[in-house]
Amino acid sequence: MEYGYQEVLDKIENARRFGRLPGVEVTARILEALGEPQIGLPFLHVAGTNGKGSVCAFLSSILEETGLKVGRFTSPHLVDFRERITVSGQMIGREDVARLGSLLLSMNLDVEPTMFDYCLAMAVLYFKEQGCEIAVIETGIGGRLDSTNALGKPEAAVITRIGYDHMAVLGNSLADIAREKAGILKDGVPAVFAPQEESVRSVLCSFAEHAHIVTEEEIRAAKECRPLLPGVHQWENAAVAMAAVRALRAQCSQTQGETAVCRCLLGLSDAEFQEKTVRGIQKTVWPGRMEILSGQPFLLADGAHNGNGVLALKNSLEYLYPGEKFHFVMAVMADKDYENMVELLLPLAEDFWTVTPESSRALQGEALAEYIKSRGIPAGTLSNVREVFENLAESGRTVAFGSLYFIGELIAIAQAENFH
Repeated sequence: MEYGYQEVLDKIENARRFGRLPGVEVTARILEALGEPQIGLPFLHVAGTNGKGSVCAFLSSILEETGLKVGRFTSPHLVDFRERITVSGQMIGREDVARLGSLLLSMNLDVEPTMFDYCLAMAVLYFKEQGCEIAVIETGIGGRLDSTNALGKPEAAVITRIGYDHMAVLGNSLADIAREKAGILKDGVPAVFAPQEESVRSVLCSFAEHAHIVTEEEIRAAKECRPLLPGVHQWENAAVAMAAVRALRAQCSQTQGETAVCRCLLGLSDAEFQEKTVRGIQKTVWPGRMEILSGQPFLLADGAHNGNGVLALKNSLEYLYPGEKFHFVMAVMADKDYENMVELLLPLAEDFWTVTPESSRALQGEALAEYIKSRGIPAGTLSNVREVFENLAESGRTVAFGSLYFIGELIAIAQAENFH
């Protein structure tokens, strides 16, 4: 049965958020029914708590700069569903979403796919059709049972900074969360880790034969590349991506691989490879991360939605605007550690506005404002996202954060109304 673009989105977005079976099993069955389209598609697998999307953006940009045709699968989207599936930086076409979505929705499966399963299967089909030479694949939640783990053995596995998030699914300790993320590590596959707390590092290293942990020296080198993405945490994300592409090239050299990826990477001199890596870092864009939506009055939007993300936001604000206080706008899901998020920003806060994001999982803005006021900081409530723009302070800087859904709405309004 043929569906239109919006019909496909409505149907897959109304699929269950979490399936009855683990995603890895559901996607494995879908891929089997499709004739295993993932076979012959090399990919880099990226897991972690914070920075996954930014690392995927850096990786894609570097690999594209070397001349490869690169597919990228990430989630969630901010403004347009098609952001989730890109080839060489271009979003999948609406007609391709309709065509591939109709195919997937019409299949008689003995499993109940989630939206994420549908999106991943659509991405794999599209990457194969487009002749992608490598794909960059971001996990959803976790790693071991994640739908993306059905794709098999990657060319390299990357784990970004791990912190507390999705504890109901992944476990209540950092070691438990690390064990789930480590499920993407495979024998014989190079592994690259962001700097981690000791308990996390020991767990990850116990799962990896050969792991490279990004060093402070590498982070300083990434800073020297002058990433376009603002924020001190992006130096680490850039360093992780650079280390992963180096590991991929080293693996090619060791195995003398004959894939398009190996021919491309080994065809570059060391100087050419370094030059293209730096250029890829400098060209990387990733919306909704320390993004300035309006200059005067000032509005910065950041997708920080857990403790680690908010700490990175705080460090970046202190680095970029030393000594300043900020008007914060916060919208958050009820299952997040919002008390800790607020606590981290109290020293930088002039005041807060709160918004209820569009989600069944949202924390009500009124409840959040009451909590903030109980911590001794003025807080008010806005009835909708549009009111953020109507209530921007004429003096000082406004910073919006707390939920990617919220940031996506902000960006959509800013684009539609041409804020700058």
